Amino acid sequence: MSITKEFDTIAAISTPLGEGAIGIVRLSGSEAITLANQIFKGKDLDNVPSHTIHYGHIMDKGQVVDEVMVTVMKEPKTFTREHIVEINTHGGLAVTNEILQLVLKTGARLAEPGEFTKRAFLNGRIDLTQAEAVMDLIRAKTDKAMANAIGQLEGSLSQLINSIRDEILATLAQVEVNIDYPEYDDVEEMTTALLREKTESFEQLLRQLLKTAKQGKILREGLATAIIGRPNVGKSSLLNNLLQEDKAIVTDIAGTTRDVIEEYVNINGLPLKLIDTAGIRETDDIVEQIGVERSKKALEEADLVLLVLNSSETLTEQDRRLLDLSKDTPRLVLLNKTDLPQRIETDQIPQDAIPISALTNQNMDQLEVRINQLFFEQAQQLEQDATYLSNARHISLIEQALESLQAVNDGLALGMPVDLLQIDLTRTWEILGEITGDAAPDELITQLFSQFCLGK
Repeated sequence: MSITKEFDTIAAISTPLGEGAIGIVRLSGSEAITLANQIFKGKDLDNVPSHTIHYGHIMDKGQVVDEVMVTVMKEPKTFTREHIVEINTHGGLAVTNEILQLVLKTGARLAEPGEFTKRAFLNGRIDLTQAEAVMDLIRAKTDKAMANAIGQLEGSLSQLINSIRDEILATLAQVEVNIDYPEYDDVEEMTTALLREKTESFEQLLRQLLKTAKQGKILREGLATAIIGRPNVGKSSLLNNLLQEDKAIVTDIAGTTRDVIEEYVNINGLPLKLIDTAGIRETDDIVEQIGVERSKKALEEADLVLLVLNSSETLTEQDRRLLDLSKDTPRLVLLNKTDLPQRIETDQIPQDAIPISALTNQNMDQLEVRINQLFFEQAQQLEQDATYLSNARHISLIEQALESLQAVNDGLALGMPVDLLQIDLTRTWEILGEITGDAAPDELITQLFSQFCLGK
């Protein structure tokens, strides 16, 4: 077990600022209980059992600041492995800030963004992948994204990476023994065969993990889905239907949407980042021109395109141009306004186009089914507890580790000495250590935790 490091006591508001039922001011450090006790009127917090909550009042110069419940958790069985105190106050900007200022006056220091989680990492409570999973859990938009973050927080990715690192270390040790204590004439051949077998095994494991990156990225960041079409075909109505909220402006005036609007929607537990774009057409309006250019950029960067056509009108030249522009991107063609008389030429559009009415909700369930089939059918066949590689940093490091393994294989093919090949295999071990934080530089750790919210 790691020995807890000695840090000063930090404090921060751990709930969103603003009106709410409860606001929490959190302290962590060796003096957390003593400092909180100085402003708390109720039980003596220095003498209460760990993991208990106590009613009382926060006092300032004899005046009651607020009626509170104070939770006391003593080291080492806490998130940071330090004493932690959480002051549960009435939610409100003024009262939580005043209590925080009182805590700081007693001797605590204002925590930096992510410093509570950083202390959990530095004190050996969690590793770097678990720390990053904390932020993924906070940002999770669907149940599947949440489940993936919880799995990583519980160490699913860490265990897999550490298992591979242990195997690499054992292989390096065996190679070293064979080199230092050669008892047979064919030791070089035996060592080469061992390296080839092991590197192929490691490569297979890492490539299998890398295959989950696309699904993991979608779970973490959402599927970038651009809704495109010429003006007034019902793009904003489609967005509102999917969101079940009137978040986009819907009118009968062509060119109403002049910017890119982004919203998230949950499709069977998977997040879609919907991008409602300005209608793509030729226009002399400078502001609308900017929106059209942004729409074209969104089309280029989208993971999925929902091309909306007006089924109550014949195809226009703009429709045909959009069909051509989007043909190389995964797309679904939607024939909107089926509640009106149909005039579109069905023989000139893809056979798998989906007739819908965003206004009357006709066939909207089929749209969700098709999206699921297009991207997630294979993912659903994976084990429920599968580990998804969703973090861009992790993906990059896995790719670097595979490059190092390839260097070992290339060296084996060229007949290079085994002691030289050890260098690349050792480098693979070190790169994988950066994922869990065992070999991560201090600058990286500081940069990662700076992205956390204050109070976490």
